Amino acid sequence: MVHPAVTFEVTYENSQARERTQILMDVANQMNGMVIGTGDLSELALGWATYNGDHMSMYGVNASIPKTLVKYLVTWAAEDMSEHSVRDVLLDIVDTPISPELLPATAEGEIAQRTEDKVGPYELHDFFIYYMLRYGFRPSKIFFLAKTAFKGMYNEDIIKMWLTTFYRRFFAQQFKRSCLPDGPKVGSCGLSPRGDWHMPSDASATLWLAECAAL
Repeated sequence: MVHPAVTFEVTYENSQARERTQILMDVANQMNGMVIGTGDLSELALGWATYNGDHMSMYGVNASIPKTLVKYLVTWAAEDMSEHSVRDVLLDIVDTPISPELLPATAEGEIAQRTEDKVGPYELHDFFIYYMLRYGFRPSKIFFLAKTAFKGMYNEDIIKMWLTTFYRRFFAQQFKRSCLPDGPKVGSCGLSPRGDWHMPSDASATLWLAECAAL
């Protein structure tokens, strides 16, 4: 395949994610090791991973940990468990915008890709995930709860927009969850096809999106 290096679109991005994974797995073979997945519950719910790229590993250690909790855990490790030099690195990671970094930086050296600009705030999505997976609430009830929980932070139109995005992506990306690597369940919600979540990859989001549209 020939692809211009200056054509920054999905093929450009996904080829990098897959090549990163191949290199990691090659090195793991050399070292008699294994590749630990970096994806988390939030990314699995939204399908925010390149199929057979960062979607794949030998073990998905964060598979049932939502993105917002990951940040809390890294902060806790930095402040309570790490030496000074490691602490600074970990806190710098926490302060860095979430990004797959598959596009070149801006002319000013800033990150060009910010995940939450594309898919929405993870604090909202993690809220949606919890009440959908743990309690099976329908879109209208989750919308009502989110309006109350995030009052003063997000208005109703913003919540509705990202809730609709959540359901659209959740249903469309099931095919990635159907072939996940193994991972532990450490919370009350999980999306492993070998555990809590059994869903056909061709399931339709029509009813859920219709309810979102009527909010």
